[in-house]
Amino acid sequence: MPGYGEYLRLPALLDLQGARARDELLFVVVHQAFELWFKQLLAELEEARDLMLRGESRAPRERLTRVVAVQRMLLGQFDVLDTLAPQDFARFRGALGTGNGGQSAQFREITLLSGAVDDGRFDRPWHTPAERTRLRRRYTEPTLWDGYLAVLSKAGFAVTTEEERFAAYARIAAARDELWDLSEALVAHDQAWAAWQGRHLLTVQRQIGRRRGTGGTTGAAHLSGRPQERFYPELWELRARL
Repeated sequence: MPGYGEYLRLPALLDLQGARARDELLFVVVHQAFELWFKQLLAELEEARDLMLRGESRAPRERLTRVVAVQRMLLGQFDVLDTLAPQDFARFRGALGTGNGGQSAQFREITLLSGAVDDGRFDRPWHTPAERTRLRRRYTEPTLWDGYLAVLSKAGFAVTTEEERFAAYARIAAARDELWDLSEALVAHDQAWAAWQGRHLLTVQRQIGRRRGTGGTTGAAHLSGRPQERFYPELWELRARL
């Protein structure tokens, strides 16, 4: 029987940070932790999508509840990063070269799977061939939104046109049943992801202010200039129509 360390492959995992000074070690550990949790988010979101495509509503809501719990937990990672003084970050910032968090393939996979609008360009030089393959697959496969509409369709709602969908949302909101709970779980995921992005922006501003980003971007200005699009705009618009 494997021991705890062998089961978790701790020697290999703890070797991935390399020989880092204390402050740089903090930066690397936090961002590697982000990527590990992104991997879990993708697993949960993919299963939620697949369950919805089969017309299920309760089980995908449970998956989304876990997704939101993870996303909220990740906000605390920025509190840890904020203990890193900008002077100390500046000492090792050059080691990042042209790298920045916006190059995370898993981050983009999450947005694609969730249903974000995307330009469909996957030829960026920082992605590996395997990452490009994954991103192209995510771009063409059904999204969580496709899954949600499949659930509504199986429940007997017409969802072809916007008018039909808002009529369905109104009936679901009035019933406040399991379909409403699923709708709210999608909105909670959307909201938690937006909160994560907003918290990321604040940490970048705290670390580098108005300086240019490591990837050649304008840094915080680049992040704040991104369109604040929601994954499920119709579910947000529903609030104004209730």
